[in-house]
Amino acid sequence: MSSTRASTLGDVKAPAPINRSKLSFALGDVVFKYSALFFALVVLAIVVGIFIMLVQQSMPAWQAFGLGFITGDVWDPVREEYGAWPSLVGTLVAAAIAMLIGLPVSFGIAIFISELAPEWLKRPIGTAVELLAAVPSIIYGMWGLFFFAPFFAAYIQPGLVAVLGPLPLFGTLFQMPTMGGSSGVSVMTAGIVLAIMTIPFMASVMRDVFQIVPESLKESAYAVGATQWEVVWNVVLPYTKAGVMGGVMLGLGRAIGETMAVTFIIGNASKLGSSLLDPGSTIAAKLANEFNEADGLQMDSLVAMGLILFVITFVFLVLSKLMLMQLAAQEGKKT
Repeated sequence: MSSTRASTLGDVKAPAPINRSKLSFALGDVVFKYSALFFALVVLAIVVGIFIMLVQQSMPAWQAFGLGFITGDVWDPVREEYGAWPSLVGTLVAAAIAMLIGLPVSFGIAIFISELAPEWLKRPIGTAVELLAAVPSIIYGMWGLFFFAPFFAAYIQPGLVAVLGPLPLFGTLFQMPTMGGSSGVSVMTAGIVLAIMTIPFMASVMRDVFQIVPESLKESAYAVGATQWEVVWNVVLPYTKAGVMGGVMLGLGRAIGETMAVTFIIGNASKLGSSLLDPGSTIAAKLANEFNEADGLQMDSLVAMGLILFVITFVFLVLSKLMLMQLAAQEGKKT
């Protein structure tokens, strides 16, 4: 019995020493996790706070005009009649023009830098694109007002009117301007300048995400006989679709919310013209022009327009996320 007890006691091992390094790593992970959670919640709280403030401050305008404020086309501070429709349409149209021009150009620049350009040319072009992104927006506005708008009115606008104006239906968008004359300030001019402003952002993001595609994937595609375009379309784009969509949303966000450059060159008309060559307005430009001098119901109406802009941006973001989810689901079905 004693020998059995002794053997049993002899088998008992001393407790292992505490590994303090593992404890410190575990504590660091916990701190990192909850710090990241805190900062994420701070961002969410800021967004929610901005939304609540916009709703509260714009409530008198919604109570005065209802949903008719969105479709109203009169902006008259004297009679205190306000409608957001001309600025809302101008915002969407100018952003659409910017995306139609800027997206393919940005895609081409990013593909050229990441896939086609020789090594000695990649850095100069990439640096030039980044320098364009660093130019302040007011400089773009001054350039657009003093150089591009007169150039557009003298050389581009007559061609658009002559070639596209006679077309049925579609030609209505390219009739000779009735409000801005030959000054060149118009929704089309603003859209083109916005495209120039958004190209550096989208091209830089697309270039960066294209460069993270593993070379083994592209080499495998080339090995089975794929062309360069097929590699880009079937390998590079599917692999980087989330990053590409992020770049597009970054450019779209700047196009929708740009203020000073658009204020210079869109004409700031309170009425909605039928032609893209007519002056117009955007929500951001309207806020920049009138916010400092507004009071009472006019201030509430401007805040309501800010709420509309906030909602538009949120809707586009949700649609992009749904598009990415749909693409991911389709890939899962294929596999």
